[in-house]
Amino acid sequence: MLTAVSALSRGIRLVYRKGLKRYIFVPILINLGVYAGLITFTARRFSGWVDHAMASIPSWLDWLSWLIWPLFVMSLLVAIFFTFTLVTHLIAAPFYGFLAARVERSATGVEPLDDRGLAKTAVDAVGRELVKLRYILPRAALLLVMSWIPGLNLFAPFLWALFSAWVMAITYLDYPMDNNKVSFKEMRWRLANRWWPSLSYGGLVTLITWIPLANLFLLPGAVAGAVLMWEAHYRDLKRLPAPAVQENR
Repeated sequence: MLTAVSALSRGIRLVYRKGLKRYIFVPILINLGVYAGLITFTARRFSGWVDHAMASIPSWLDWLSWLIWPLFVMSLLVAIFFTFTLVTHLIAAPFYGFLAARVERSATGVEPLDDRGLAKTAVDAVGRELVKLRYILPRAALLLVMSWIPGLNLFAPFLWALFSAWVMAITYLDYPMDNNKVSFKEMRWRLANRWWPSLSYGGLVTLITWIPLANLFLLPGAVAGAVLMWEAHYRDLKRLPAPAVQENR
């Protein structure tokens, strides 16, 4: 059975083959621009955010400040990179959708069910990203609030890690599913039904996003790897129809 590691490694090799490389340059440039802007913005404000958070700790928790400080910094870093990922994928979604379709044809020999054409596919890809944001942002906001509450923020880094893995699974595995007309609700059901492949792949992609600069060149490979995961774990997974209700006679 295809694992997250083998899917990602095969995906990275696939996207740098002749015929696919042209689909990855624009996403790489987009990621580079957003990455540079985020680093600049964060470097100017990070120490102020940390100082403000530490000043809000009540006096009766001063004895835990040695633990709260690193946990808060970890939560803040995760939230920053989480935001970076959301922004870059919103902008790069149409290109990643094209890349996923091209990989599916090349690697599996199967044509995606999507027949919308390039222009409509691009528009719909952005719309799909907005649907994801409506799902993700309220949950991310709740975790962000927890990261600022003394006591609760002890658990925040672990919850952020789990949530980030789930979000990356939704983000990347949705590209081939959207190309095959799987609804957002159905996509979440399929991911939850195969929770280990989903979280392991999402967790691996999350780790990639933390590799400075190298992540810009690895993330297109994650799109290709998601296509391989779709083929191995999710394509034939469908809900069983609800049993018919028989009337009493």
